[in-house]
Amino acid sequence: MDKKTGGMRLAVLCAAVLAVCLAGEKARGQDSVPHFGASISLMPARALAVDRYERMWLKGKDAFSVSAEVLYSPLPSDSCGYAEDYNFPQFAVGLQYDFDHGVTMRRSPDPAWGLAQAVDYTSRMGNILTLYSKFLRPVARSAKWDAGYALGIGIGYSRTKYNPHNNADNELIGSRWLVYFSASLYATWHFDRKWGVRGGLRFFHHSNGALNRPNKGANMLGPFLGVVYEPYHETLARHKKVSHRDFRKYLYMNFTGGIGAKTLNEDWMKTQYYTPPGEPRYRTGRFRMYAAWSFQADIMCRYARRWATGVGFDLFCATYANRVAQVDKADGWDLKHDNVSYGIALKHEVFYRRISASMEIGRYLYRHLGRDDNEVRKEFPFYERIGVRYAFPRLAGMQVGLNVKAHKFKADFTEFTLGVPLVLAKFK
Repeated sequence: MDKKTGGMRLAVLCAAVLAVCLAGEKARGQDSVPHFGASISLMPARALAVDRYERMWLKGKDAFSVSAEVLYSPLPSDSCGYAEDYNFPQFAVGLQYDFDHGVTMRRSPDPAWGLAQAVDYTSRMGNILTLYSKFLRPVARSAKWDAGYALGIGIGYSRTKYNPHNNADNELIGSRWLVYFSASLYATWHFDRKWGVRGGLRFFHHSNGALNRPNKGANMLGPFLGVVYEPYHETLARHKKVSHRDFRKYLYMNFTGGIGAKTLNEDWMKTQYYTPPGEPRYRTGRFRMYAAWSFQADIMCRYARRWATGVGFDLFCATYANRVAQVDKADGWDLKHDNVSYGIALKHEVFYRRISASMEIGRYLYRHLGRDDNEVRKEFPFYERIGVRYAFPRLAGMQVGLNVKAHKFKADFTEFTLGVPLVLAKFK
């Protein structure tokens, strides 16, 4: 899909989104307040170099994005305590098309490369189409203005990725299918009862969650500007907040098991720099995937309907420890490699009905996984997790989820989780 074709298709989609919303309003009549709206936005962006290594080869940084969204907002008539707590947020499902061919990469010869040879062309990132969902929380709202923040997750598809034959310096995108995350600050000026202009600052990230290599990931930052259709804004701006007192604070334990998958940076480094040209795996883009098991035991306090905070113990089991030991030994490193590691972490969970977002930052108490891992932890001896969960009330609140664990925001593995909460005490 070239730029012209991608832009035309997205323009048609944007027009269709607005047409559907307007047709829906007409069908409902003028007396009812609809829950649905729409938005279209444009965003000039810049690719961010997150470390010294990336700054050496990231050359062109200009990108451009177009987004179209269908919006949904709960209304005061729904009598939802969660909606009141969040000042009646909006939920969006959207498509984003990124024109990323202006993001280019070119590595200069370096003695540290080992056996790797420079290529005689410039590599490009390529355009990405993303399907995403987003949570928009207004912090302030009036008849003419609203302002807040938004968080989004999704799945992206890139037709252009790392290729040792014609895109060898593209270390940003190593898979066609990608994980997407976005965070933004926004403000909206409502020039009409139903229409507004929305602008702000947005960050978004595409990567493969360590499910393949390379996996530097693309990080974009830039301002955005768009038009929103929100037929419910006037109703929400006039609403007086109602206090819902049907929530009781409680203390609980959360036990969670996970099964994850990852590829090894050690394998990537070996094929990139220590495999002779002409060998079948020289600078390859195909790597074996390994399992990564985890267990969490957390003590949490849900002190508000929408929030819970606590501390937990994390246990990790690396099935790939023997493979890392083989690579290190071949390179002359006699180090300890243990497939078990553990740490302690601060944890936070944000709830909206049955869906929640989980976040944590932890520090290892014990971990020995060879040279590459030791270097990472010397620079940043912590780990992070972020994910989403869905709870089943009829199954005692059991949760299924999807997490990405990372070191300094670089993915370590992606995992599927199953959790069981156990209430310890309730408070008045």
